[in-house]
Amino acid sequence: MTKIMNPVLPGYHPDPSILRVEDDYYIAVSTFEWFPGVQIYHSRDMVNWQLFTYPLTRSSQLDMIGNPNSGGIWAPCLSHSDGLFYLIYTDVKSRMGAFKDTHNYLVTAKNIEGPWSEPIYLNSSGFDPSLFHDDDGKKWLVNMIWDFRKGTNSFAGIALQEYSVEEKKLVGPIRNIFKGSELGLTEAPHLYKWNGYYYLLTAEGGTWYTHAATMARSQSLFGPYEIDPTNPILTSDQTDLSQLQKAGHGSLVETQSGEWYMAHLCGRPVVDKKCILGRETAIQKVYWTEDGWLRVEGGNHPQLEVDAPELPAYPFEHESNFDDFKETSYKKYWNSLRRPFTEDWISLTERPGYLTLKGGESMSSLHRQSLVARRLESFRTEVETEIEFTPDTFQQMAGLIVYYDTDDHVYLRVTHHEELGTCLGIIETKHGKYDELLACDVSLPEGSSCKLKATIENQWLQFAYSLDGDTWFEIGDRIDFSHLSDDDADYIRFTGTFVGLCAQDLSGQAKPSYFKYFDYKEL
Repeated sequence: MTKIMNPVLPGYHPDPSILRVEDDYYIAVSTFEWFPGVQIYHSRDMVNWQLFTYPLTRSSQLDMIGNPNSGGIWAPCLSHSDGLFYLIYTDVKSRMGAFKDTHNYLVTAKNIEGPWSEPIYLNSSGFDPSLFHDDDGKKWLVNMIWDFRKGTNSFAGIALQEYSVEEKKLVGPIRNIFKGSELGLTEAPHLYKWNGYYYLLTAEGGTWYTHAATMARSQSLFGPYEIDPTNPILTSDQTDLSQLQKAGHGSLVETQSGEWYMAHLCGRPVVDKKCILGRETAIQKVYWTEDGWLRVEGGNHPQLEVDAPELPAYPFEHESNFDDFKETSYKKYWNSLRRPFTEDWISLTERPGYLTLKGGESMSSLHRQSLVARRLESFRTEVETEIEFTPDTFQQMAGLIVYYDTDDHVYLRVTHHEELGTCLGIIETKHGKYDELLACDVSLPEGSSCKLKATIENQWLQFAYSLDGDTWFEIGDRIDFSHLSDDDADYIRFTGTFVGLCAQDLSGQAKPSYFKYFDYKEL
């Protein structure tokens, strides 16, 4: 029998919302501060998945300038009704301290590839919104309620309110339909109707190693909801870190033949419970018991291999991981920080055959960084590029970056030094603290190109450079970059490691750098 091999979406792909429309399966995942907003993957067999489209491609749909690290898009929900695709998403504007500014929006499209509409504002009462289409034609929004008051449970329950298609807004009373189970931290609600019951699937236990998926049901949409006596229906076996960890935040799909599956997030630690790839997406097979509860096949721990549905194999030809920048459009795997690709800072046409990056703000900026990157999706990877750059001042830098967020990244960069001239060195920012890892930067020949390489093996990173393309020199010691993970921060965060190209010009001259290619190889 064909197997689903987990994770089906390796690397940073959290909070999956799975949907079937006829013979097509889609998964939407969170993108946080990375642009474009919301990745949608496509499959026809649930074994092979392809990055298909991004619905939020315009600043009018998603303006994240100034958004905090791990803000932006949280937990999208993809659904389909009345010939329309509906996408619900949160744009998180603040998240530290007592308050969370969590603005929830709706966009629609007749075609999954767009064009997607301008957003309709819904509410800001909490995060993880999803839309339930009842069989009487009514539509209902659910989201967790955030209670900022002293001495309360911040995860205050699940809000339910009707959405009016005609009025394009939420209408009627707001009901708190579920206060959660004893696991606590109740979030990520999804409603389903099956066999006469409304089922409320939630995430509980927090999105770390205690994460879980829990179920409750009611014969009335408004409750009361009876908690599954065997909860959690899915959680990880923390005694075996070789297995998928952090399992939770699930959503359900029914196949054409009536089989059921759950997509959920998970993590794979490499060292000290640190998941450098971020939270990933896996799929489990589930079934309904005679007494009407949902169970995961093989028990409530996630499996690495799962029986696939009996559907025709549908493999994809994936985009090349080698980009020579000769096209005039960007490969789908490229993302930018907080802002769209616009010619004022990035171009494939200004110098044909090269990616031009104009120096922007520093690696610490929450606003306008000139950074383009792709997800790290394997524990053993080699990344290589060739750069042409002639900086005039130490305030101008460009090169190859391994990036988590503004507090944690490692950067092999070309810059200018008053005595060395053009030179190459390594910057590491760890827990927000800046450091330069070489005793002395390496002087480079003026006016020539340089090749840069990063080799990643689990938590270890080794940089190298070449002046002729044949002879490579390691630069600096091997670096433990496991601080580039959700799990190595004072305050919880949610993304994953990216590898990419960036340029800074703190003098304000927007000095251009030119990249000949970008080669990403999984070893």
